[in-house]
Amino acid sequence: MTKAWTRWQDWAEVAIGALVLLSPLVVETSTAAMWTMIVLGALIAIDGLASLAMPAMVYGEWFQMLLGALLFISPWVMGYSDLMAASWVSWVGGVLTVAMGAMAVPAANAAHSGLAGSH
Repeated sequence: MTKAWTRWQDWAEVAIGALVLLSPLVVETSTAAMWTMIVLGALIAIDGLASLAMPAMVYGEWFQMLLGALLFISPWVMGYSDLMAASWVSWVGGVLTVAMGAMAVPAANAAHSGLAGSH
């Protein structure tokens, strides 16, 4: 069973979320881009922390992948695809978030299965 606070994929999710959250400080954004990046970055980081604390929480990894997909499409949906730096942060951050969530699902399933025998 995976121990809490040890899964590298979840640490990566926290880092990605923090970078997306802080990126409006260094890239040109519109109001929509700034708030989208702040909110989604914060949610990605918080979900990563929750997954670190509770490694058997499989649905957290699926939620992480959903957040990554939302971050990826946000430049088009929120209308900031003309701001290249903000768009690239969203696209790269979204792809990396989905990838980290997908890589963490097997470990979360294994941790969850380990808990099933302890009930």
